[in-house]
Amino acid sequence: MNGNTSVPGPRRAQRYIPLLYRVAGVNALLLVATVAVTILVLEPGRESSFRVETEGAALLVALLLAVAINVYLVRRVVAPVEELTGLARRVDLSDHGERMPVSNPASEAGELASTFNEMLARLEAERRDSTGRVLAGQEAERLRIAQELHDQVGQELTAVLLGLARVEARVPSDLRADIAEIQSAVRGSLEDVRRIAIELRPEALDDLGLESALAVLCERFSERSGLAVHQRVADRLPDLSSDEELVLYRVAQEALTNVARHSRATEADLTLAREDGELTLTVTDDGDGLPAGHSPGAGIRGMRERATLIGATLRIDGNPKGRGCRVRLEVPLEDGP
Repeated sequence: MNGNTSVPGPRRAQRYIPLLYRVAGVNALLLVATVAVTILVLEPGRESSFRVETEGAALLVALLLAVAINVYLVRRVVAPVEELTGLARRVDLSDHGERMPVSNPASEAGELASTFNEMLARLEAERRDSTGRVLAGQEAERLRIAQELHDQVGQELTAVLLGLARVEARVPSDLRADIAEIQSAVRGSLEDVRRIAIELRPEALDDLGLESALAVLCERFSERSGLAVHQRVADRLPDLSSDEELVLYRVAQEALTNVARHSRATEADLTLAREDGELTLTVTDDGDGLPAGHSPGAGIRGMRERATLIGATLRIDGNPKGRGCRVRLEVPLEDGP
């Protein structure tokens, strides 16, 4: 069986005559037919004495005016349907909140728009629930792996170091340099295991809170990548749920990772501030910015899914202070400004 799975591309818009022109065309034909039949019935034989220059021109102007009024009225009737079609084509469940305005609920178009909005709300709720279950499972697996790395692999590497220290005193002097080199390699592996365990499940977030966890993240990220990371966190943060703290931390972690991997930046700024009833996390850099025709990768999609989980809004655009990119996560607060 072929392992390659074909992914269907976006559906192309169907080629058809819009409803507006179809209805207006049918009405225009009916109007012309009605005028013709009326003339033939009310004034038989009138067609032989019909004066095209005067009566025909007046009739043509009247018909054109009636058709124009008909098109205007039909456009107002079918406009909500056209708007609904456009919204259905561009709607993105990861960018919650977009809805179809209902101008006249006491109509078929208004009822269709209301039903469509209700369907979007249900789909977004189901998406949040499913995303929450998936991310909760991922975090539980991260925690399990981090604990195993720390408790099992870390302890075994520590035991190896202690064993090498005992052996070092009994080996010939010409082999002690090799023992020291092995000890250095084991210490490096032990540090890597601890780093991976911390990245999988940050202990500082569980023990000390979001502010300390972000400080540790920026410090270690700067040491590892050589990128100068400047951090500014508001003095008094509002009370946040564990899910909100985890989403803020993961988005900051992924944003900094993208900066180091793709932007060729030398500096990055991480700010967490309270603005207009929202807690805003912003990560900016002085790198290359988003390339033209950029399509979101797995990292950006993951950030958007996490933002959706807590009802937050994720925006990625250019750095307003100059070259580079800006990642902005806006978390609404229940207690307002």
